[in-house]
Amino acid sequence: MQRPVTTMPIIAFAKDWHEDPTSNHHVLRELARSRRVVWLNSIATRTPSLASGRDLGKIFRKLGEFVKGPVNVENDLWVYTPLALPFPHSAAARAVNRQVLRATIRLLRLRLGIGDFQLWTFLPNVGDYVGTLGESSAVYYCVDEWSMFGYLDRAQTVAAEHTLLNKVDAVFAINAALAQAKRLINSNTFESPHGVDHALFARALAPDTVVPRDLDALPHPRLGFYGTLRDWVDFDLLAHVARARPNWQLALIGQELCDTSKIRGLPNVHLLGQKPHHDLPAYCKGFDVGIIPYRIDERMQFVNPLKLREYLSAGLPVVSTPVPEVRRYPELARIAATPDEFIAAVEAALADPTTRAARSQAMVGETWAARVARVEATLSTILKGKS
Repeated sequence: MQRPVTTMPIIAFAKDWHEDPTSNHHVLRELARSRRVVWLNSIATRTPSLASGRDLGKIFRKLGEFVKGPVNVENDLWVYTPLALPFPHSAAARAVNRQVLRATIRLLRLRLGIGDFQLWTFLPNVGDYVGTLGESSAVYYCVDEWSMFGYLDRAQTVAAEHTLLNKVDAVFAINAALAQAKRLINSNTFESPHGVDHALFARALAPDTVVPRDLDALPHPRLGFYGTLRDWVDFDLLAHVARARPNWQLALIGQELCDTSKIRGLPNVHLLGQKPHHDLPAYCKGFDVGIIPYRIDERMQFVNPLKLREYLSAGLPVVSTPVPEVRRYPELARIAATPDEFIAAVEAALADPTTRAARSQAMVGETWAARVARVEATLSTILKGKS
């Protein structure tokens, strides 16, 4: 007899476990509270560059992880790095990978006692493997419009995702625009907005939470941001704000993966580097305003910033450029379309009498547990209809 959908084991293609937590981590961690989940580290969405030390380091790290075998990281969540040729757009490489992954998953199931299972993917390029690995059903959890990332080949990514969308039983997309786009190909597409680890970020309100020294050394007011520093961050905007308000301190937390020369060297811009996820609530406690300074382009309609709900759970007033998903929270986030509007919005946020506790309370119902429970209920209905 087949196990219920809500307890059936899951094998999932995801990003790399050790990277900064994203929805991949939050969703699969939540699912692993009720069933066995095997997280397969990324099998590559692009061809690596052998001239890149970062890419070479990643290859050697993955080989070492493969040798270790599956590792239990928490609850019933297991992380495993499969061997795969890192040429996602080569038909020959995909054919080899299909055979290797079939054998790999067969052995993993034997080792971890997995019978019937669901196949989930957070990556767009695994359509060739769906239906060949022994899964009873397949789910695509779509977290972004992958074809719009500058480091991926657009045409090949679109084609790969099209194959995937035609094969999976259900698609869950992180905002309405993304769901609408994928529903054109797969009618079983549903919106599933990001949740938040409210308990973690509400620690920013706790009296015993200590603001880290590198932030505490800066004078107020502090405009805080955390996230990877990539080309979607509007560095021109940040530079304008920093120059126009030299008494404001801009504290930016995150790995630098693009040219940051437009802000580097400004005396009130502080690049604090990458921090562990569990330390972010302490940094939020020391921020006066949480900012989302993203460039507004075609891709932004498909983005759902995790930090929006995290800032709010930490009690912070939020100022953002007109990211469509942020605009859905007009009572909780101020929107600014120009640099001068951004400055005015920050000034209003600094003067806002709303308590941090009130903002945090507004996010209590938007937890990852609530989001995942809704996904499970939807998926159960779909699969019952197919049986």
